[in-house]
Amino acid sequence: MKRRPGAAVWVVASIGIAFLGLPVLVLVSRAVGGGTLLTALSSPAVIDALVLSLLTTSVSLVIVAVLGLPLAFLLARARFPGQSLVETIVDLPIVLPPSVAGLALLLLLGRRGVFGEALAGAGVSIAFTTLAVVIAQVFVAMPFFVRSARAGLLAIDREVEDAARVDGASENGVLRWVSLPLAAPALAAGLVMSWARALGEFGATIMFAGSIAAITQTLPLLVYGEFQSGDLEASIAAAAVLILAAVIALLAVRGLHWSRALEVRAGA
Repeated sequence: MKRRPGAAVWVVASIGIAFLGLPVLVLVSRAVGGGTLLTALSSPAVIDALVLSLLTTSVSLVIVAVLGLPLAFLLARARFPGQSLVETIVDLPIVLPPSVAGLALLLLLGRRGVFGEALAGAGVSIAFTTLAVVIAQVFVAMPFFVRSARAGLLAIDREVEDAARVDGASENGVLRWVSLPLAAPALAAGLVMSWARALGEFGATIMFAGSIAAITQTLPLLVYGEFQSGDLEASIAAAAVLILAAVIALLAVRGLHWSRALEVRAGA
């Protein structure tokens, strides 16, 4: 028999909810109530930053899927020497301060970085370009997809995959027609979380790509730039746009989890 939480638990939990929710609620209320949100949506600077954010996060999401899915499959299905080290490397961007991530990318791909001179000799410049924004987003966002995809693949009943092999399916066929469809909710949730993380990326981007209007200035950088220039209302409005996008992404993840839970119950 399940025990219901006591009154003390409800009180403390309510304080925690208020602590997490009130700052965001105040910011969005300020933007909506003051009319700055609608004004921001017609501002050329906000539109440029929003378009750049959507473009770069879309490209980074494709790269995350292309690079992350094989990595997640390897970690879920194989056992190899140094696996713990690989898993640590995958998780490291999650715990690294974003500014450290940006500095690391700059030392690797910047003009004076490890590969900087070779890239410059080939006529390629990465740092402080739109490409640098995409690279920074991929670096900080891919671990979220890999973790979610790996968990989804590990949750698959291996007997289902074995049955497909017995029926004559190749390994590629098992992956395409059995494993990936069964892990689809986890893959989708990982992609949404990766997109949300890429959309909110700030520290690595400003260190590696800078904040150049219409080139590298994404929405988070615009929020900081407007605040630094003293235009608090513009900063609040841009921040509200970011919050609304993040809320939509999180609701999408919740919807995917609920749909998966309903499928499991229906199958049972």
